[in-house]
Amino acid sequence: MPSLPSKHSNSLPPPPAEGLGTALPTLVRWPNLLIMLLCLALVRAGLLLPELPVREALLRPRFGLLVVAALLVAAAGYIINDYYDVKIDAINRPDRLVIGRVVRRRKAMLAHLLLSTVGVLLAGWLHPVLGAVTLGTALLLWGYSARFKRVALVGNVSIATLTAALVLLPELQLQLERNDSNSVVWPYALAAFLLTVVREIVKDVEDMRGDAQHGCRTLPLVLGVARTKWVAGFFLACLALLTLGATGRLFASGHWPLGTWLVLLVLLPMAQLTRLLFRADRRRHFKYLSAWCKGIMLAGVLSMALAGSVG
Repeated sequence: MPSLPSKHSNSLPPPPAEGLGTALPTLVRWPNLLIMLLCLALVRAGLLLPELPVREALLRPRFGLLVVAALLVAAAGYIINDYYDVKIDAINRPDRLVIGRVVRRRKAMLAHLLLSTVGVLLAGWLHPVLGAVTLGTALLLWGYSARFKRVALVGNVSIATLTAALVLLPELQLQLERNDSNSVVWPYALAAFLLTVVREIVKDVEDMRGDAQHGCRTLPLVLGVARTKWVAGFFLACLALLTLGATGRLFASGHWPLGTWLVLLVLLPMAQLTRLLFRADRRRHFKYLSAWCKGIMLAGVLSMALAGSVG
């Protein structure tokens, strides 16, 4: 791991004026945006409209605009998070520091405001309720970056709520268009919430060094690492119970492909994640656990492609 910067190392060299264009893909975490895009597409085509051909379900202009709006607000959230975390990231992730080193802070703030505004206006044009939800998301992302992430468990729950909201967004759009309700997406949203809480807690342990030097009161700094593991373990146990219940119902009703997928690619990796969690005692261990959480989340997202056949 990179060595701890000295107390004078927060003075960064002036960024080049042309840095924003080349640094933007890194700044907005384009791999994460691709996973969000995949999630939105599979929720709509795999869970909500499995009876339609995939092209017909996905290539409707109004859904395309909703996806663009959601991704713009998410990208803006990554930018504002890095904007407020310059000093912390100089300690925790100096090799990934962009704002202040490659991109000027004023340009980063302008990019955040522009992306958020366009995203909210697009969603609002589709429907006032979608606009209100998207505006609330943008404000919560700002609040998380500026304050909530520094408060024990509050930041973790905030991001988990936003992740669940992303899963529910296509369903909300369909409900507003058809004036009906459908609860098929809620189990996935709840699973996304629980797994995101676990991953955010793991990331807090990984980032303790920088957080401690800048007055954050994250869970491991308040409770200690040992107790924080038990909190993460509680949310992981809730997720395991939810997944076990769903898997049992799938096997009982004869939906073997999806049930087998959940056992092999979700439940077994979760068991390994739990084992590694309680053995972890180094920063690199928790970084590895964060990658495991991402892999399990991706497996859950991909399982939506099989869920359309479940009545």
